[in-house]
Amino acid sequence: MPVSQNIKVAVDAVVFGYTSKEGLSVLLIKRNIDPYKNSWALPGGLVGNDESLEDAVQRELTEETGVNINYLEQLYSFGKPGRDPRNRVVSVTYYGLVKPGAFHLQADTDAVDVAWFNIKKIPTLAFDHHEIIALAHERLKNKILYEPVGFELLDEKFPFSELEKLYTAVLDREIDRRNFKKKVLKFGFLEETNEKQQLDGAGRPGNLFCFNEAKYFQLKKQGINFEI
Repeated sequence: MPVSQNIKVAVDAVVFGYTSKEGLSVLLIKRNIDPYKNSWALPGGLVGNDESLEDAVQRELTEETGVNINYLEQLYSFGKPGRDPRNRVVSVTYYGLVKPGAFHLQADTDAVDVAWFNIKKIPTLAFDHHEIIALAHERLKNKILYEPVGFELLDEKFPFSELEKLYTAVLDREIDRRNFKKKVLKFGFLEETNEKQQLDGAGRPGNLFCFNEAKYFQLKKQGINFEI
């Protein structure tokens, strides 16, 4: 049976940011074109005829936000009819986790503004972008349970409490701190230093930790499961 097809391919990027003070956030743009003009949305757009999906998502992200990320992981393809009122559009989505302070935001092309929004304070979004963010957040929560992610978001040397904050923010729930520390340290990709945490007030300063990247990649090949 002949198939009638007139489908466009797009890419969208769910960029999560994390800081100890602000927690988990999402990078959004304010659209300056219809449909959904002046609405917040994920950075993204159509793929060029001579572009790879990866090149397209990097280009759209850089053009609309000023953010340039070396690696984004493919998430899912969204292609429900009617998701874009202009055309039948299939969006191949990507996600990543970064340190917001490493970038200077600058809206351009199809965006009139760009900003970070706390994951719990996301405004009304264009298209089906709430659904995309929800799936990306769920994927990130699942991934962080079997593969250490986000160490690049911490200082080179950090108190263990900062790692606990990171996991609590991404998982959006409290963790058993004692068991968490015990489970993480047994893998050996965190090394305790003799340097002490600098405290502003009273309290006993703990030792700082650093990330052993070589040990981590060795364990990653074998497979890791935190079971937090």
